[in-house]
Amino acid sequence: MRANGPDRIELLTPAEMGRADALTIERGAPGYDLMLRAGKNVAAAAAGMLRESEGRKIAVFCGPGNNGGDGYVAARFLREQGFEVVAGALGDPRALRGDAARAFSQWGESVVPAEKLDPRAHDLIIDALFGAGLSRPLDGAALALVQRINASGTPVLAVDVPSGLDGATGAIGSSCVRARKTVTFFRLKPGHVLLPGRRACGKVHLTQIGIEDEVLHDIAPKAFLNAPELWRDAFPWPREDAHKYRRGHLVVASGPAIRTGAARLAARAGLRIGSGLVTVASPAEALAVNAAHLTAIMLRAVDGPAQWRELLGDKRFSSVVLGPAFGVGAATRDVVETILASAEKGADRAFGLVLDADALTSFEGEAAKLAERIGQSGARVVLTPHEGEFSRLFSSVEKESHQERAAGVALPGHSLSPAEFPGKAERARAAARLTGAVVVLKGPDTVVASPDGRATIARNAPPTLATAGSGDVLAGLIGGLLAQGMKSFDAAACAVWLHGEAASLFGPGLIAEDLPELLPRALANLASR
Repeated sequence: MRANGPDRIELLTPAEMGRADALTIERGAPGYDLMLRAGKNVAAAAAGMLRESEGRKIAVFCGPGNNGGDGYVAARFLREQGFEVVAGALGDPRALRGDAARAFSQWGESVVPAEKLDPRAHDLIIDALFGAGLSRPLDGAALALVQRINASGTPVLAVDVPSGLDGATGAIGSSCVRARKTVTFFRLKPGHVLLPGRRACGKVHLTQIGIEDEVLHDIAPKAFLNAPELWRDAFPWPREDAHKYRRGHLVVASGPAIRTGAARLAARAGLRIGSGLVTVASPAEALAVNAAHLTAIMLRAVDGPAQWRELLGDKRFSSVVLGPAFGVGAATRDVVETILASAEKGADRAFGLVLDADALTSFEGEAAKLAERIGQSGARVVLTPHEGEFSRLFSSVEKESHQERAAGVALPGHSLSPAEFPGKAERARAAARLTGAVVVLKGPDTVVASPDGRATIARNAPPTLATAGSGDVLAGLIGGLLAQGMKSFDAAACAVWLHGEAASLFGPGLIAEDLPELLPRALANLASR
């Protein structure tokens, strides 16, 4: 699945896509023209798949709405090209209304009840049962049909999204069509890039059907594919008059002597991403271990909140990464609170703080307390949890939400209940609103969410990133960009993309130590885009 390109990075929820359709129709484009183009695009993709397999027989499974209408249009175009096409209807097609009814009438051939059509008897199946707007689990005849399609082994081309997939969240209910390829329209949906939906879509082919980009000004989407077009203009490329003191000074907190490697990984990444100076703040007991491994990165003895307060009294330090292998408990909470308190509101410098790993787990069940401290601070804070750390940090918020729901009390605006926010992007957004920080919810589909509701979803992270220490490198990348003055949301999104790009450059056998050394090539690729 190739990147959308500079004008194709917005991700539209099904509701926003419906709004795009409606605005286009309001401005004079007949709705049936949009359906004709959609069906023609599906037919073209199907013909291409059949040319590769030298097949001729196509079964088009059409649902009870506009997705089914797209299917009838595609079936007609394919029949006109000489393919053997049979249409299977889920429900009574005579009950269709509007453009879908017109598409069915122009199909002009008989239809077979979908449950009587054998998926195994064809070379290709077109899934036009349900579109991206389906948000409830499949059941009854629809569920049985999807299960039969998946069991057949016949290649599937899905229209818009595979049936059973929630286009807004990427969630799969009771079942979902497993497509080899998906044809969608105008813009990708979050469900195309969020897991597990991404795997069900196969290769996604984005096509245009006559909707102009101008409608996006009215829709104002806040979800984006994480791509350089979003943040490249804000990247802190060195200026001709630059020197190291103008490029920021990153501090990375080290753990005790037996757990120092994570801090050095983060520090190395911060240096590679362009921070002019990097210092590892080390407990006295770990100074010798750290000194044996550091060269360009400086070293400073820092133990406890008082010494952290003294260190950050020097306003030349511009960002801190705290958490990797630092230790879990009250002592870590005290250091976090000290650093937050050291960043005065309205200060001249734009101080940045990345809280990762142990720094987050130390606030287990105390997200509200952390949010209060962030709100009192002048720091630009980025939280970088994986799913386990996210669950631990926000566990009390979810518990309170369920209790209030059971008691009939109105839920607070910042509830993180899974029932309230079933999608990964929405959970990250809610966490960002609650804490006032940018939240990087990590994984193969990493979401970066801002308190103002913006969110990016990554799709360039290879599975080789699932290795010890890769998250420490990501924290260092974010910290290094914050040190150079990049805004928090941009810094986090940029770091996530470069993290994936560097890993892809290496391939199999990647370990975390390789990632900082691949950054020069990743940055060169970014500069050449």
